[in-house]
Amino acid sequence: MNTMTLKLLVWRQARPAGPGRMVPYVARGITPEMSFLEMLDVVNEDLIRAGEDPIAFDSDCREGICGMCGLVINGIPHGPERATTVCQLHMRRFRDGDTITVEPWRARAFPVHKDLMVDRSAFDRIIAAGGYVSANVGGAPDGNAIPIPKDVAELAMDAAQCIGCGACVAACKNASAVLFVGAKVSHLALLPQGQAERARRVLEMVKQMDAEGFGACSNEAECEAVCPKEIPIGNIARMRREYLRAMARARR
Repeated sequence: MNTMTLKLLVWRQARPAGPGRMVPYVARGITPEMSFLEMLDVVNEDLIRAGEDPIAFDSDCREGICGMCGLVINGIPHGPERATTVCQLHMRRFRDGDTITVEPWRARAFPVHKDLMVDRSAFDRIIAAGGYVSANVGGAPDGNAIPIPKDVAELAMDAAQCIGCGACVAACKNASAVLFVGAKVSHLALLPQGQAERARRVLEMVKQMDAEGFGACSNEAECEAVCPKEIPIGNIARMRREYLRAMARARR
């Protein structure tokens, strides 16, 4: 089996408030079938055998669902493959001898824990600010019995695909989270189950987003370009409409 040798430049940072730097490594024996995270596993095994500290990075499902594998690869969140998470990015995308830079998300609201691991709990707090759905929809059969037009259901499910990875924030020059918040607001604003808390939800989520220190949106669509689930920026426009409507009602 053909194998590759790759040169890596990896961000190493021992502690949250400490300094960091790019450190060179060599990844040997890498096969094209490996995922990017499996390649990092191989590098870490070599580091452990050498008595060195392994590279810290996040992962969970490794199936493109959990959103944990947030890395900036060669300057692109999740790497060069469109609509792909890092755990789904395979090493056949690279060539023998390539130099690959690997960095964490860069945003004030996502402070670095260690190396490539960042604290994305700001997203959790935004979700919590949105609150709950008070409508009693019963079990799955009951929920499925509620008539919803197909085009509306598709828009809602497109928004619901968001895995909260934070690539949109990492790609934005302003570190804006409006695509993430827009997707979460749109999902429930479009469905009948989300109507009871519709106005309060968008007001509280936008308020929390601003409190977390995320930047403003300047409509350049880098977020959509790197989103592994291809969440469309139309959700940002919908969130803004929802917010203006809720503000107008609050004033009345």
